[in-house]
Amino acid sequence: MDHRDHVNLLRDGVPHRGGDWADLGSGGGAFTLALADLLGNGSMIYSVDRDRRALRRQADAMRAAFPGVDVRYLHGDYTKPIDVPPLDGVVMANSLHFQRDRDKSAVLRQIHRYLKPGGSLVVVEYNTDRGNLWVPHPFSYTTWERLAADAGFVETRLLATRPSRNLREIYSALSARPVG
Repeated sequence: MDHRDHVNLLRDGVPHRGGDWADLGSGGGAFTLALADLLGNGSMIYSVDRDRRALRRQADAMRAAFPGVDVRYLHGDYTKPIDVPPLDGVVMANSLHFQRDRDKSAVLRQIHRYLKPGGSLVVVEYNTDRGNLWVPHPFSYTTWERLAADAGFVETRLLATRPSRNLREIYSALSARPVG
């Protein structure tokens, strides 16, 4: 996959330019860059990862590609509370599959609290419920619908799918924090 594919997986889940978003478990920053492309100048992205070197590489790539987008690089574990303001949206691309199935619900409830009412959670994941050594706990879109609902999210919908060399298909889905 390339930058265009990353943007296309997120596109329908990012309703407008600007706003405050987070990329949790951002890794090398491919989806942070895609988010910056969609949000544009004047937006704020909180990029959270446990790997300081990955965050430094992201910062270099971001300055080169999207110098007008403000990014705060937070070294930390997204499964623990992080200090962010109420967010318009959160992206979790290929990060939640590192959590055991029994731990996903607690993480999702925490993310729910980070979002403003009506805020968006965009998940990018392999469309299977069987993992491997590198993707230990993926979840299919059908499983995502249940996980999202159990954590209090509404209006869950499939955004896009792409073939993948790993585990055949990757999808993106949008879920929202209720307004009321």
